[in-house]
Amino acid sequence: MRTLIVSDLHLGSVSGSDLLRRVELREPLLEAVTNVDRVVLLGDVLELRHGPLRDAMAAARPFFEDLGRALGGRELVIVPGNHDHALVDPWLARRGQEAEPPPLAVEQLLEPAETSPALERIAGWIAPAPMRIAYPGLWVRADVYATHGHYLDCHLTVPTLERLSMGAMSRLLGRAPSTFDCAGDYESIVAPVFAWRDAVAREAATGSALNGATTVSAWRALRGSGIGRTRGLGSAISWLRTRALAGAFPVAVAALNRAGIGPLRADLSMSELRRAGLSAMGDVAAHLDLGDAYVVFGHTHRAGPLAGDDQQEWRGRQGARLVNAGSWTYASIFLTRATSESPYWPGVAVLVDEQGPPVLTHLLQDRTRAQIRTEGWA
Repeated sequence: MRTLIVSDLHLGSVSGSDLLRRVELREPLLEAVTNVDRVVLLGDVLELRHGPLRDAMAAARPFFEDLGRALGGRELVIVPGNHDHALVDPWLARRGQEAEPPPLAVEQLLEPAETSPALERIAGWIAPAPMRIAYPGLWVRADVYATHGHYLDCHLTVPTLERLSMGAMSRLLGRAPSTFDCAGDYESIVAPVFAWRDAVAREAATGSALNGATTVSAWRALRGSGIGRTRGLGSAISWLRTRALAGAFPVAVAALNRAGIGPLRADLSMSELRRAGLSAMGDVAAHLDLGDAYVVFGHTHRAGPLAGDDQQEWRGRQGARLVNAGSWTYASIFLTRATSESPYWPGVAVLVDEQGPPVLTHLLQDRTRAQIRTEGWA
């Protein structure tokens, strides 16, 4: 079965960075859909941390209706991630209410109606295409496993907000990720964190701390954006604040390590973001006993492996062959180059044929930055 995998659509993003909201940018994806037997949406399909579910659903409906028409009678599989974990949370909550459930396997195949009302509505939008839910991942082929990748935050050494939340929860519950050996172990840590964030966003739009704006500003400062280009008193003050924040950052990371939240590293370079994400995903593959399967994931938005990448970085410690599906969002902080050469350039899909390795395809590579830029973003 020929399968097309796309990840991190973030439909309903308050910033408007979700590119598939725009008709002209979803056309290349819809055209690619006509040449496959199945489509997998690999997590963070909806952006449910920026505000109520109703807002994200309204923003996403035109895309799903177009996708349903393109699919015809071919299958859609949705694999929830961390930003849309609320889509599968009702099923997770029910599975243990009447009797002790079996361990959460690496693949649960579910019908929309048994998973959540929101997914049942989406299934109606894409009809007549059939739709199933897979969580936390899907065996696309006997040697290809696809999962969003949010479990990697339990092992990440980069001090993201998500990683700090996982570290705090792990310490609170006394459950070290190094001891995990099944998907249920990961859910015991990640699900409470996701539930709190989902609850905050349920009734109204969230503030900058949860919608990502504060994180982007902090990362720009810590990576030195704007240093050396000061103009006037206001810019000089901003520069001084940036230097102060950068100087305090390693101290704060060291304190978190002493508190048992780590291990964390005070390195936010692009190379470290790539290395740390791949190492953490390799750890997940090992703990879930995925062997040397191809493991297709998203979450970090960094597509690969690309030409010039160190191929050894893309092998898990037990042999898993990692493939990242990138994203369909415009994130100006990572688009450091003027052209589509950036590894964070949106519009990536992974094609999995009946045999052979998964293949990355760049469906928006012919677009310029001006054509994909979200209004209000640099």
